[in-house]
Amino acid sequence: MPKAIWNDEVIAESDDTVVVEGIQYFPRESLREDVLAPSDTHTVCPWKGRASYYTLTANGHTTPDAVWFYPEPKPDAKAVRDRVAFWKDVRVEA
Repeated sequence: MPKAIWNDEVIAESDDTVVVEGIQYFPRESLREDVLAPSDTHTVCPWKGRASYYTLTANGHTTPDAVWFYPEPKPDAKAVRDRVAFWKDVRVEA
């Protein structure tokens, strides 16, 4: 089962991921709430739309903008609706 691991802890786990452009997107509900902090960061993908971010924080560790999602993805990107992806120091294992 795919897992997202940050600071040696599993922060998301699901057998219902989708891969888009080589990135695994996990269901939003699989992500632990206790490690999330809101972020004001936004970026734009030409075909997926406007991305929003979360910062990970726990046990004195913080990784800004390590989780991204598309609150309102464009029609061609409907596969990522209600899903999150990871980068920076988050390791995804399949």
